[in-house]
Amino acid sequence: MSDPRDIVDQLAHVPDAPGVYLWKRGADVLYVGKAKSLRKRMRQYIAGHDERPMVPHMMEQVDSFDFVATTTETESLILEANLIKEIRPPYNVDFKDDKTFPFIALTLSDPFPAIKYTREKHRTGTRYFGPYTDAKAARATIEVVRRVYPICRATCSEWKRVTAHGGEPTQTACFDYHVGKGPGVCVGAITREQYQARVDEVAAFLEGRQREVADELERAMHEAAEDLDYERAARLRNSLEAVRASLEKQRVVSERPLDMDVIGVEREETIAAVHMLHVREGRIVGTNEFILDKGLDVSESELVEGFLLRYYASASYAPREVLVPVLPEQAETAEEWLSGLRGRRVRLHVAQRGEKRALADLAATNARHALARYKNRTRYDEERLNRALLELESGLALPAPPLRIECYDISTLHGRHSVGSMVVFSGGRADKAAYRRFKVRTPADEANDVAMLREVLRRRFLREGAGDARFAKRPDLVVIDGGRPQLSAARAVLAELGLPDIPLAALAKREEELWLPGWDEPVVLPDGSPSLYLVKRIRDEAHRFAIEYHRNLRGKAMTASILDGVPGVGPKRKRALLAHFGGIRKLRDARVEEIAAVPGVTHEVAQDVYEALHPPVSE
Repeated sequence: MSDPRDIVDQLAHVPDAPGVYLWKRGADVLYVGKAKSLRKRMRQYIAGHDERPMVPHMMEQVDSFDFVATTTETESLILEANLIKEIRPPYNVDFKDDKTFPFIALTLSDPFPAIKYTREKHRTGTRYFGPYTDAKAARATIEVVRRVYPICRATCSEWKRVTAHGGEPTQTACFDYHVGKGPGVCVGAITREQYQARVDEVAAFLEGRQREVADELERAMHEAAEDLDYERAARLRNSLEAVRASLEKQRVVSERPLDMDVIGVEREETIAAVHMLHVREGRIVGTNEFILDKGLDVSESELVEGFLLRYYASASYAPREVLVPVLPEQAETAEEWLSGLRGRRVRLHVAQRGEKRALADLAATNARHALARYKNRTRYDEERLNRALLELESGLALPAPPLRIECYDISTLHGRHSVGSMVVFSGGRADKAAYRRFKVRTPADEANDVAMLREVLRRRFLREGAGDARFAKRPDLVVIDGGRPQLSAARAVLAELGLPDIPLAALAKREEELWLPGWDEPVVLPDGSPSLYLVKRIRDEAHRFAIEYHRNLRGKAMTASILDGVPGVGPKRKRALLAHFGGIRKLRDARVEEIAAVPGVTHEVAQDVYEALHPPVSE
């Protein structure tokens, strides 16, 4: 970042008003954001009050900014959506592959609008439906629509001639008209008014209002039959059967005419999957899946807001309600923006119970499957792990990629029930069969992590030297959970055991810095990098494994201290009592008769247990 003082001075001229700000590096826009107060929000970046992991790394590159003040927060949201769509800044949430998304379009500006499958950028005078993430589904939908409502294709040569002549018939019938899929505009078989009514019905069908379309077709069919127009009635019957066949494929999720999109999200590191259920008239009429280029590196609310902006800025339709896993930070502004797209109120909602909660869970489950499929298809995990190991080799100046990494952590409570954990990652993946845990023997009245760490490392590497098969493999990198004191202790132990060549690093929790032996400054891995995520994951796994063992020992000690001193209660009776009551708390609440009812426990022993659990209170 250029001199922060220069940017702070420039921020003094930014208004305290709603608007959009653009952080820049040279001519390139790195990030577009909106704010209720431009000056206050932008100062948070400079002061380091924005805790998102991406911000420090981004601000290191920033050398200038732009801003656009707006009258209202809704205007700022609209402008933000348009700028993100146009510029596609690298630090904003975006689709990873939105260039390939197809749409179904109606060319409304033509004398006789046609339907087409397209990937083009949106043009004025054309209405788009989508985006679709399944090209086959989009093409199949067009075929269903044309069976229900014969309408011109934009690829039809005769339709192109009619359009070129301002809508005048060419008197040459196209092939589609002969087989019943074309309306016959080429030979003047339909008026513009009749055709426009058909286009409106096609739009309703594509919006998902298919039950409404079916009811209208059935009514028209009966009217035609009553008028003895059996040919028209037969055509309407065929269209009605096509609509009903489409409806039968749709899953009914509510007896109410729900009109909503349901969004499920699954996140990992720097990637996320979104699964959308499109519910119209109480039926799931379609689904969509999207892969986003942000994940755990942004908050879930920011991810949801970014997706809403990117999707609905291009989508053809906004339903009455959008179910989201979490609300965006400025939910009311987002609702106002969506309502403007729809022309009436749109509500954002987090489902808590009932059928809507079931739909939200279904979307979340499918988002997990979508992310798994994407990762498998693109070999995402393999490539990311390989990159992480290569980054560690380079960043820590290792002689080779660290294929086997061991991480150690200590867990204690004022020096009691102290344990050490050793977790192993092979090729970047957890090797749980190689995990080991240590009950610390070092006597201590208070916690002394450094001394306990020395003991754990000494025991681990002495066992390797003694030929213990469980500790036979030597690590390519040892990571210690801690800072410079822990690093010095580990270095001294390895030197004492004649193993000074094993690479060491200590990961400090506070700033996520890696300290290396003999280095005056820590290594700071880039935010969002595969290497940083890997070492943090390894450190967190070591911490979890240590805490789990510590709690286990502490729980056993608490139980032992109460029952082990009771006359007549040995290991067998203790297990029987705890198994019968499910724990010491329920055993304490039991009466003497209930305790004596446990098989193998006499009344005298039950009385002693009860008295041990209820000692007399001294005055």
